[in-house]
Amino acid sequence: MHGEGPGTVLVFHGGHMRAQLALGEDVFTDAGLRVLIPSRPGYGRTPLTGAPTGAATVADFTDAIARLCRSLGVDQVAAVVGISAGGRTALTMAARHPELVRRVILQSSVGFLPWPDQRTRLGGGIVFHPRVEAVTWALVRTAIRFAPGPVLRLLTRDLSLLPVGQVLAQLSAADRATLTDLYTSMRSGRGFVTDMLPVADCTAHISQPALIIATRNDRSVPFAHAQSLTAALPRAELVESRADSHMIWFAPDYPAIAAQIRAFLLTDHHTADGHVNA
Repeated sequence: MHGEGPGTVLVFHGGHMRAQLALGEDVFTDAGLRVLIPSRPGYGRTPLTGAPTGAATVADFTDAIARLCRSLGVDQVAAVVGISAGGRTALTMAARHPELVRRVILQSSVGFLPWPDQRTRLGGGIVFHPRVEAVTWALVRTAIRFAPGPVLRLLTRDLSLLPVGQVLAQLSAADRATLTDLYTSMRSGRGFVTDMLPVADCTAHISQPALIIATRNDRSVPFAHAQSLTAALPRAELVESRADSHMIWFAPDYPAIAAQIRAFLLTDHHTADGHVNA
């Protein structure tokens, strides 16, 4: 938990991320909100099963997080945020605990279409297997130390449908440094192989307003996921990012998207009805 303010935003990070890593939370803290970030099952120190959470499924984990919120005195969250592979956790949280969750924000989020593709499923199951992933990320850290440019190109290739050179050319030196630091801090634990398993579609049970942010240039999570979720959720707004890759936070239009996020958080949606598709 970090930040100060009367409201709280609950954030579920995506693959290879744990609670200690930061990605895009400043839009919420800058809006005067606290941010609560748990590590999802298999990441950080959150187990896949057993004590302390008893979490065995995504649904079980969201129930554990609801208990965590109550223990922290958080009776309602302004929004639950799902990033990439954390999107299905955020959606399940909204479906199972509507009294707790007021809004849903999805960023480059996996939906309930088949995911990932066969190539990622096979390759990810090998290089990010729990018995191998520590070696994989150690090699990434070593390679970045000696050849940051080529490694960044290699890692970016799976995130964008555009030529890698074009994507990297749009990044500032500060963005490159931030991405490099992020990659050198990532671990997969037992989480990523679990992320690739199917999750029950709960969109029929979600009534909260939803802001869905995605780019057509995303190779990691195809834009069809955002379109499918927008069609399925009764109060969804689709915001199309102009980002060159999955990493929407590094796009030139992200300040405008951040303003839309803040406006979404401040809007009274109680009287809203029907789709609002941008």
